[in-house]
Amino acid sequence: MKKVYICAPLSGDIEGNIEKVKRYARFALLSGTAPVVPHYYAYSLNDTIPKEREIGITAGLGKLWFCDELWIFGDEITKGMETEIRFCKNLNIKIRKINEEEIRKRLEEETNEKENT
Repeated sequence: MKKVYICAPLSGDIEGNIEKVKRYARFALLSGTAPVVPHYYAYSLNDTIPKEREIGITAGLGKLWFCDELWIFGDEITKGMETEIRFCKNLNIKIRKINEEEIRKRLEEETNEKENT
């Protein structure tokens, strides 16, 4: 199973962004991949404390080594996301931008399949 790293905003509206990431992880799972979701470090670390934020980013980059692809979600590219994208470019890890329409279609397909069973 292909491992994909979920690259999406976290800082700012952390709770709202975690909710979005849950949706992105579901999309990745329904797409037949094993998502790597560094955003869940926010449950253990305080993203507003610079040292803890750095620990989370470093831990995420450590997982990126083992991923086949990086999938970018959302319209905003944050500073943390830029670091992840640059890291992938240096390692020649495939980068893919996932748009909202693609997510919506995949999740609707799943809902329709459930209703038809």
